[in-house]
Amino acid sequence: MKMLGLREARKKKGYSQLKVAMDLNISREALSYYENGQRCPNLEMLIKLSDYFKVSVDYLITGKTNRYQ
Repeated sequence: MKMLGLREARKKKGYSQLKVAMDLNISREALSYYENGQRCPNLEMLIKLSDYFKVSVDYLITGKTNRYQ
């Protein structure tokens, strides 16, 4: 499953994949896999990403702020 909002949230902050990966103590490749749908983060990582970017888990997955957009 491609996480449509994850890349968007990262780019809005102006962060590189490497910066986010280092801040969250994961590999840059893992973050890239999450963004491209090649790997799905577990619930703990979804929560960390949500807290890090200050967005909802729903936004990270769908890229929408309102579920019914």
